[in-house]
Parts: sequence; structure tokens; C-alpha cells
Amino acid sequence: MKVFVCRSCTPDGAFADVLRAGLQGVAVHSVECMSGCTRAQTVAFRAPGKVAYLFGNISAADIAELQNFAALYAASSDGTFEDARVLGNLRTKAIARIPG
Repeated sequence: MKVFVCRSCTPDGAFADVLRAGLQGVAVHSVECMSGCTRAQTVAFRAPGKVAYLFGNISAADIAELQNFAALYAASSDGTFEDARVLGNLRTKAIARIPG
């Protein structure tokens, strides 16, 4: 699993370090604009053979839910969930679910 964080959403791109500290053991990559500017800070999760997720309006307050999502996503065979409620508040922050 890889996590991508938009460095354009914050002036210094420092949110990548927040994610690296909060999502230990997960590869976090800082990338240029992911076109989620109206819902910055954007973060994407991607893994081979799984749907990808793009979330917006992410802050340090979401770290616990991102940790939960990462665990659920890693355990899922295809990246989908029968019931989105397990995603907590992240389900309201989803911008896109992209087929794998």
C-alpha cells in the first residue's frame, strides 16, 4: 500500500511529515497537486489490484481514522467495504473511489 499526500495543499508541504509520523509502516509519498484544491488537504491510498481512494479536507485530527482506514484497506482483498460506516468520518471526506 502507498499513501500519496499533496504537497501543494500546504505552503511548505509539511503535511507529509504528519502522515509519516501517524501512519508508521506505510509508505507515504509527497506528490504535486492532486487537483483536490477545493478540499485541501488531499490524501490518496493505492495498492495493486485494489480500488484507490482520494480523501479531502484531511487534517492532523484525522490521523486515528486514517490509521483505521489503512488497517481495513490492507486487510481487504479488493479495497472495498460492504458498509462505509466502518470508515467513520472519512466516508464524508471521500472525493473519489477509483477502480483498481
